[in-house]
Amino acid sequence: MKAFAALYHALDASTSSLAKQAALQRYLRSVPQQDAAWAVYFLAGGKPRQLVPTALLRQFAREVAGLPEWLFDESYEAVGDLAETISLLLPAPTEVQPRGLAAWVEQHLLTLRGQAPEPVAAALRLQWRELEVDERLVYFKLLTGGFRVGVSRLQVTQALAAVGGIDAKRVAQRLMGYTQISARPVAADYAALIVTESADEQDQQTSGQPYPFFLAHPFNLALDQFDSVLGPPSDWLIEWKWDGIRAQLVKRAGQVWLWSRGEELVTDRYPELAALGAALPDGTVLDGEIAVWRGGRVQPFAELQKRIGRKTLGPKLLADLPVVLLAYDLLEWQARDLRAQTQSARRELLDALLHDVAHPSWVASPVLGGDSWPLLARQRESARAMGVEGMMLKQRGGLYGVGRTKDVGTWWKRKIDPLSIDAVLIYAQRGHGRRASLYSDYTFAVWDAAAGQPGRKLVPFAKAYSGLTDAEMARVDAVIRKTTVESFGPVRSVKPTLVFELGFEGIARSARHKSGIAVRFPRMLRWREDKPVDEADTLATLAALLPS
Repeated sequence: MKAFAALYHALDASTSSLAKQAALQRYLRSVPQQDAAWAVYFLAGGKPRQLVPTALLRQFAREVAGLPEWLFDESYEAVGDLAETISLLLPAPTEVQPRGLAAWVEQHLLTLRGQAPEPVAAALRLQWRELEVDERLVYFKLLTGGFRVGVSRLQVTQALAAVGGIDAKRVAQRLMGYTQISARPVAADYAALIVTESADEQDQQTSGQPYPFFLAHPFNLALDQFDSVLGPPSDWLIEWKWDGIRAQLVKRAGQVWLWSRGEELVTDRYPELAALGAALPDGTVLDGEIAVWRGGRVQPFAELQKRIGRKTLGPKLLADLPVVLLAYDLLEWQARDLRAQTQSARRELLDALLHDVAHPSWVASPVLGGDSWPLLARQRESARAMGVEGMMLKQRGGLYGVGRTKDVGTWWKRKIDPLSIDAVLIYAQRGHGRRASLYSDYTFAVWDAAAGQPGRKLVPFAKAYSGLTDAEMARVDAVIRKTTVESFGPVRSVKPTLVFELGFEGIARSARHKSGIAVRFPRMLRWREDKPVDEADTLATLAALLPS
């Protein structure tokens, strides 16, 4: 653990990509493979299921630190991060036991899940006596599920490729599935990531392993720049940008696997798509979007959310919320990897396959036509009414890359402008990390009636924490401290004085929210210092944005 803690601090302290890459390679070359296996799991985004309930962890830490609840809470509010707070408050260790990362994770952390509070408390107290001071922060980051450090999956891939002396694209392929939530990596798994490529490694005829996903870059240039930057529309394959779950459907050796972009195996959650996979010929991999499809059109993402995480899929749920795969790429056909073929060639093969294998759960993502960018821009104006997020522009001659790269081809995403509403800030909470000392997480409300109506009140509907500059946030923080009406826990209720324009990608009815409405990806577009609180928008204005 000591070496992994040192790596964490080195990565966290540096903004240099070269320094981070050097630290990663140095660590991987110096530690036992069983430790490297877990390090790659966490650094590449792996996260085990919750080990200890947060409330119990806070209680045990408070007791061991010998602090009253109010003082612990004040400390947490000042620091802004639970893992860091506990690591600072614990007394010095008395029975230090040097252990590697794998030993800590496998023999001491994973064993805590599912135990009764008493044995968990005893185990934690012993671990904390044995834990060196410089290991504490990383230990608690792993324990709380809050492990994040400033490296990307691509950087981890590049470090593994350098250590193994192999192509980074091959490592990216091997990493697929490595960080799924149920994974328990061992030394052999790590060794398989960096082993020299074998002559028959391309033969995946019996493997459910998907390909690394190719990702799009945002494209926000003005329309009059399109011709000079992109060339004519005929150079691009243009489709709708669907609002669903990116996935690959794999069919090999008579078996079907459905993988989400988050590398989670979700075949059992979508039996309709498992049935689609069964109808495909062996050696086929489709890339596309999972979405609820009803009445010949895609439904809002909120409908799909009703199926996400459901353990029981009854006949009524399947009938009310049927899903399809909106397929837009063919990555493997007849057991041949097609990623080195052009986008247009892959699309032709996809369309031919759809003609041969018709299935109700397979819808081909339509290709949009237009001989000029202004004409296509007019088509884009109908995106919101159709329930889509905008357009995708895919280079016809481009190949299928790995991650968000432009080395073999380019995908652009041109999203529609966000919906927006003017809302009032009513609650605030301190942030985390570098924002731990600032009130940076806000709850916003709209009026429940029009101006002039007696007894009207503000109804909360969204939380947001992004969109302000550091200078603006410091000013808002000062206002919050001066206008606080009441504090409850880490949250401050403030006198309504601040109006912000909030932007969001989607909106839907929701019985779980007091306002009856839920918005997707809310963020602050601007501080409306020009607008009085009484002129903020109403629930009726918000409801008018709901799709018909």
